[in-house]
Amino acid sequence: MAEVTRVVDVPVQSLWAVIADGWTYAGWVVGASHIRRVDHIWPAVGSRVHHSVGTWPLTIDDTTEVLRVEPQRLIELKARAWPTGEAQVLIELDPVTADSTRVRMVEQAASGPAALLPKPLQDAMLIPRNRETLSRLTDLALRRSGG
Repeated sequence: MAEVTRVVDVPVQSLWAVIADGWTYAGWVVGASHIRRVDHIWPAVGSRVHHSVGTWPLTIDDTTEVLRVEPQRLIELKARAWPTGEAQVLIELDPVTADSTRVRMVEQAASGPAALLPKPLQDAMLIPRNRETLSRLTDLALRRSGG
């Protein structure tokens, strides 16, 4: 499992506001390029963000589904990007102070060709990508909170 953790100077509520707005998904998830639709109950369990992956005109339409959610605390997702496969992603938010949060993101390939890659190779690809994802999430949360 590829794991990235960082402490950011953003309160949990600001980070959660970005995660809970499915329309922002392509703004912080590296690889997602366009949001086509967001289920009206997002981020409830079973809801989906319908997104495209890749660079136009070479995009693939797929979805990301909520598997588990504890608002302001965690969200677990099944991210699909066929033909590469599916990944299971966990994002946890843990307040450090009123104005800072420890963010932990864990991802692993769950099925498809990517799941056949050796774990060290998966980690080598996912860890830098997920560091950038957390950086983008933080930037969006800072912008929303006026920081």
